[in-house]
Amino acid sequence: MTVQTLAAIGLALSLDLLIGEPPTRLHPVAWLGRLIDRLDRPWSANDRTQRRIGFLIALFVPLFPAVLAGAFVVGTGRIQPFYGAVAAALVLFLTASLRALLDLTRAVLAATESDLETARERVRGLVGRDTDSLTDAEIRSAAIESAAENLADGFAATLLPFALLGPVSLPAAAAAVAWIKGVNTLDSMLGYPSKPIGTASARLDDLVMAVPARVTACCLALATWRPRALLCAHRWARVPDSPNSGWPMATLACALDVRLEKREAYVLNPEGSLPRLEDGRRAVSVVGLAAAALVAVAAVCAASAPTLEALVAPPIDFVATRVRGVVS
Repeated sequence: MTVQTLAAIGLALSLDLLIGEPPTRLHPVAWLGRLIDRLDRPWSANDRTQRRIGFLIALFVPLFPAVLAGAFVVGTGRIQPFYGAVAAALVLFLTASLRALLDLTRAVLAATESDLETARERVRGLVGRDTDSLTDAEIRSAAIESAAENLADGFAATLLPFALLGPVSLPAAAAAVAWIKGVNTLDSMLGYPSKPIGTASARLDDLVMAVPARVTACCLALATWRPRALLCAHRWARVPDSPNSGWPMATLACALDVRLEKREAYVLNPEGSLPRLEDGRRAVSVVGLAAAALVAVAAVCAASAPTLEALVAPPIDFVATRVRGVVS
């Protein structure tokens, strides 16, 4: 199963690098987003009731993609085990994104040099803040912040669990990464302080992202050969409201020796200067190298999985048996 897992990871990453994100109308994550958008409504005028409903949403909504992904891999695997591995790779491809992140970051950075209005428009695909009055340096800061944060949220958060669980059970690995993507999507759409319905989703995402964010920070420091950047980042990692996103952002700021700033929210590595264009280009290179380091970590996780299998195989086999019963 370890070889199948590594092959599935290789296929998923190859598809991402060759194809990038599928069109929105065909992307299952976009379909999930439309479902969440329908649930994002004032079910009650009482904030406490809204939070209770939000708890149910956080509990059940991520289970839909998880069950569908797991059943998809089980069903195709029953036809032929090779097809099951390909199905698992497709699930990982749809939940782990790198090329789109790097391409959009490059486009934003390039636009700051020649067309500020275009840069302000394009950076909205990376951040949710108001961009209308941002300077060119602030736009570059926003793009670099997002590249670091999304390397953790959109790549490490699904790649690493897949590598750990794949050698044990590819259906379980696919279900896990689909569930994590569901949690991330809920948080990105509902997890704002102004939305009581998103409180549970935000807390659940904080729990899920605790390890991926810190592993990503280590890989960013490794990619710049500046391990002391982690010590510097420790000073600023808790400045943002999120307990996790500050780690990759602050590490990249310290590694590049630049200041990353969101107006009236946080300043990371304030001793530095806001990033220049060449800093932004270097940041894209560093994020790409850190992604390669994450792939190496995933390979090590997959190779170490036999130890994990001895611990978790019995309960996973039980669940897989029940899923097969439903599919058949």
